Amino acid sequence: MAKLYAIGEALIDFIPQNKGVELKHVTGFEPQVGGAPANVASCVARLGESSALITQLGQDAFGDLITDTLNRQGVDTSLINRTDEANTGLAFVSLTEEGERDFAFYRKPSADMLLEPSTIQVDFQSDDILHFCSVALIPSPMKQAHIELIQKMEQAQGTIVFDPNLRFPLWPSIEALKEIVLEFMPKAHILKIADEELEYLTGSKEKSSIQQLFKGNTEVIIYTEGAKGALIYTKQGQLASHQGYKVQVQDTTGAGDAFIGSLIYQLIKGQKESKPFEFIQNHAHDMLQFSNAVGALSTTQKGAIESLPNIEEINTFIQ
Repeated sequence: MAKLYAIGEALIDFIPQNKGVELKHVTGFEPQVGGAPANVASCVARLGESSALITQLGQDAFGDLITDTLNRQGVDTSLINRTDEANTGLAFVSLTEEGERDFAFYRKPSADMLLEPSTIQVDFQSDDILHFCSVALIPSPMKQAHIELIQKMEQAQGTIVFDPNLRFPLWPSIEALKEIVLEFMPKAHILKIADEELEYLTGSKEKSSIQQLFKGNTEVIIYTEGAKGALIYTKQGQLASHQGYKVQVQDTTGAGDAFIGSLIYQLIKGQKESKPFEFIQNHAHDMLQFSNAVGALSTTQKGAIESLPNIEEINTFIQ
C-alpha cells in the first residue's frame, strides 16, 4: 500500500491573536502544531491516505502536543524519536491584515536537528513517496538523515518530492541556503517552487526560467503563485494551469503545505491507476483544481493543521 513519508521538522507555531502589528507588538499567541513536513503528513492523512512523519521531538510538553495532534489526524508517529538533548522547536508568527506571515524561530538547536540517521528504521516500497523541505537541511545530523533516506528511496524506486519552502532567517547567509537547495533539487522527481522563490533560484522572474530547474531526477515542477493559482511543468513545457480560488483569508500559515500535501494525496490514491508521472500527465488540471481548493480553504482558519479541510468540504467547495 502506497504511503507518504515526510521527513524534517515538526514544531509549535505561536499564532498571534491580533493581526496587523509587528511581532514585537503582539500581545498574545495561540500554540498550533506546525512544521512543513508535519503539515504535509497531516494533510495526506486527513484526506484518507497513509502517511508517516520522520522527525525528533524534545521530551517536553510541546513534543507531547505534536505527537497527540498527529495521532488525532491519523499520521503514523512510530518513526518520531524523542530526546532530552534539546527542546522541541518553536516559531513565533506575526500576521498582516491580509494574513501574510513573518517568523521568528527558536531552534539553536531544536530536537529535530539532532536526529541521528542510525535511529531511523524504515523500509520503502516502490509506490511510496518521500517528501522533504530545506529547513532541515542546515548542517546537522538531520541533514545526513535526509541524504541517507533519499538514497534509500531511490534504491526502492519510489518517488521523491522536494518543496524548498525557503526560510532565510534560519541560515547563516542566503548564499548558503541557495547552495544547499540547488544541491538537493536534482534528487527530487517532483519539485514545488513558489513564485517568490523562482528569481532567487534562477536569477529571473520569467516563467521560462523554470526549465532551468529540470536537472537530475526531476520530471515535474509545480509552480505556485499564491492566490493566483498554480501551474504544472514537464521538460516539454507547461502541462496545465488553474487560476485558484478567492476566499476570505485569516492565516496563510501552512497553505503551501496543504497544497502539496493534497497533491501527494492524489498521487497516492492514483497509484492504483498509474505511476506518479503518468498520473500527473493524465490528470494535471484536475489535480491543480483540487490542490488549489485545499490550499485556499486552509487559509480561512488559523493554524496549519487544524485548518485542513476534509474531503466533503473540498468537494462542496469545488462544486
